[in-house]
Amino acid sequence: MATETASTGAPPPSLTFTRPVFAKLSPHPYLLRTLSPDSPDQQPTRNNGRAPHQSRPIQINTSSLSQAHGSSLVRTGDTTVICGVRGELLPVTSIPQFRPHNGTLYDQDEDDEARARKELKDYDLLVPNIELATGCAPQFLPGVPPTTLAQTLSTRVYSLLHGTGVVDGRELRIWYTPETKKEDGDDMEVEGEEEEEEQKPEVVAYWVLYIDLLFVSFDGNPFDAAWAAVLAALRDTKLPFSRWDPDREMVVCRKGQDRKLSVRGLPVSCSAAVFLEKEHAEVGKEEGNRHWILLDPDRSEEGLCKEVITVVVDCSEGGTRVRGIEKQGGTVVGRELIRGFIGVAEGRWREVKEAMGN
Repeated sequence: MATETASTGAPPPSLTFTRPVFAKLSPHPYLLRTLSPDSPDQQPTRNNGRAPHQSRPIQINTSSLSQAHGSSLVRTGDTTVICGVRGELLPVTSIPQFRPHNGTLYDQDEDDEARARKELKDYDLLVPNIELATGCAPQFLPGVPPTTLAQTLSTRVYSLLHGTGVVDGRELRIWYTPETKKEDGDDMEVEGEEEEEEQKPEVVAYWVLYIDLLFVSFDGNPFDAAWAAVLAALRDTKLPFSRWDPDREMVVCRKGQDRKLSVRGLPVSCSAAVFLEKEHAEVGKEEGNRHWILLDPDRSEEGLCKEVITVVVDCSEGGTRVRGIEKQGGTVVGRELIRGFIGVAEGRWREVKEAMGN
């Protein structure tokens, strides 16, 4: 073959790869190439065609599950998650070391609100659980225990539920006012004192909200999608009208008289990953290492980044309130970058608000 090539003067055949194959064989050099084009006229792009600060469109549908009190389906790119909220009754007799409520049905002061938020934690009235379905991504295999990622996501959702206070614990209480018992021959003044004492309402049960999430497709940035699904499902939740039946000593519910659960504010999560020019840079020595902030990273980008930042903002009350900041790994993101990223999170908040139909 060498003699034939030399006699004809034809160059040897070159080995070429298509873009998808090259991206799989050398993911870091390929992404670096797309983010730093040779021509200044070309804008930096990612493998999926998005700009570094461009997120995937979000789609939100509610009332997807007929057997849940509230449900939602959220899709961002190829990440799809289903959330269902179901309420279950918890009598106070089933709560170990239950502390009777000393307030009244009409308390609206700050002390009662703080007491209600403490009840949410002490009595576990909000129970999130996340499952990564088999087949949603190659790394999730059948017949294995819950992955570390699923447990971490459940813990983060649980913390944010209590940290933002989107659910008012006072709405999960079920009250009952005992009837006044009068005995013959009692003095009128004594009867009035007994009536005033016995007619004081008391909490007899709580609603427990079980928030189950199932990822049917996983392509990166699971927390943002999961939290958006939780918010949409809670805003769709309707609990049956319930009351205490003293004759049967149980809580009974009425069909057709559902009460919509009110959700405070609209805290939206916005995450981004930091992509470094030098793939194996040492920790704390990235001064000469260029970086890019990739908003809403997909699964392939998350595997190439060692630093992730998540900012939760709420712009529903006119101004911008930062409800939470999380940073994992790396040393690139500092205070200045976080301040600038809050503006990006505000844009994401408007996108999620529009998708929810508000």
